[in-house]
Amino acid sequence: MSQSPRSPAGNALTELVLEVFRVNGRLLAAGDRMARPAGQTSARWQVLGAVDREPRTVSQIARMMGLTRQSVQRTADRLHAEGLVAHTDNPAHRRAKLVTLTARGRRVLDAITQQQIAWANRLGARIGAAELGQALRVLQAFREDLERGDRHPLAGRRSVHRDGVARPQTRSRGSAR
Repeated sequence: MSQSPRSPAGNALTELVLEVFRVNGRLLAAGDRMARPAGQTSARWQVLGAVDREPRTVSQIARMMGLTRQSVQRTADRLHAEGLVAHTDNPAHRRAKLVTLTARGRRVLDAITQQQIAWANRLGARIGAAELGQALRVLQAFREDLERGDRHPLAGRRSVHRDGVARPQTRSRGSAR
């Protein structure tokens, strides 16, 4: 099957996506370096930060951060075991507890935040507020469009199976996100 050529906008989007993947890897590594002095990782920092201003359920954290509920649950359980978060009753749902920072979790998050502020100020000064604002607007628009559209790049596409019946394509259970 031959592929149709990408449009200039399609090429630009593809390059942006590839760059976002590369940036994501670098951000996780930088986050690990900032969180390490507080005994944490980027993943733990994400969960702590997600409940910084208000308690949230594991599912809410996962949706907000674009993570799987299972990975957030594992991280929240570890943070709970270490006394950095607590599970509190959720008036909106009997079974879905709220994750909230403990006093110890607040101190850890504050220590990481101080590292992040210095890092952000240094990098932000090099790139410039106007350029960063434009990049933010582009990425927000891109994310919003993805959220409005299909949840998976192949959703809605149809494939013909061995029995000759066209069915929507779906991911297998073991496939990566």
